[in-house]
Amino acid sequence: MTLATTDPIVAPETLAVAPRPDHLLVAEMVAAGSRVLDVGCGDGALLRLLIERRGVDGRGIELSQSGVNACVSHGLSVIQGDADADLGYYPDDAFDYVVLSQTLQATRRPKAVVEDLLRIGRRAIVSFPNFGHWRTRSQFFLRGRMPQNANLPETWFETPNIHLCTIRDFVDLVELLGARIERAVALDATGRPVRVNAPWWVWNLFGAQGVFLLSRS
Repeated sequence: MTLATTDPIVAPETLAVAPRPDHLLVAEMVAAGSRVLDVGCGDGALLRLLIERRGVDGRGIELSQSGVNACVSHGLSVIQGDADADLGYYPDDAFDYVVLSQTLQATRRPKAVVEDLLRIGRRAIVSFPNFGHWRTRSQFFLRGRMPQNANLPETWFETPNIHLCTIRDFVDLVELLGARIERAVALDATGRPVRVNAPWWVWNLFGAQGVFLLSRS
């Protein structure tokens, strides 16, 4: 594991742009003042939101050097590391929450990664683009092409995504791991929640992304 940074010297900056709907939903799921590890934290936008609005003790791990640099420039405590290889260095129950936001599909071993999230944190929050969304399906069936949309913006030859899944697939994985779903929300293409009491097949068809709060059984 590469320890690319140390604790921040300055306080994280206030968010300058409106937070993404999925980030706001993740923030709702996190208890104020808790210890949080954001895995694959990118430029640190979610981590900054959690610190600013929930007062968390936030840490991050990010694969790209550019992402680490962006986080450090905003005063965040982030190290460079790989979710597939480096989560094993963290002890059990080191954090109250471990967040994996829009990163699961880019991991090489998603099952092992989710297992590590549940080991390191008392709870895990996982969000991901839903490959079962009706617009994604229509691009396959009607155009015969790999889908591109707001949640899957890259072309097939540039995308970092290697393990795309559907909401139904993820629910099956959670059941396989013996974990408990404490809360689950499907967001449509505009970021609004799909009707809460809808069955899974509706979420799988109309949810552009899923956000899950998990805990160990």
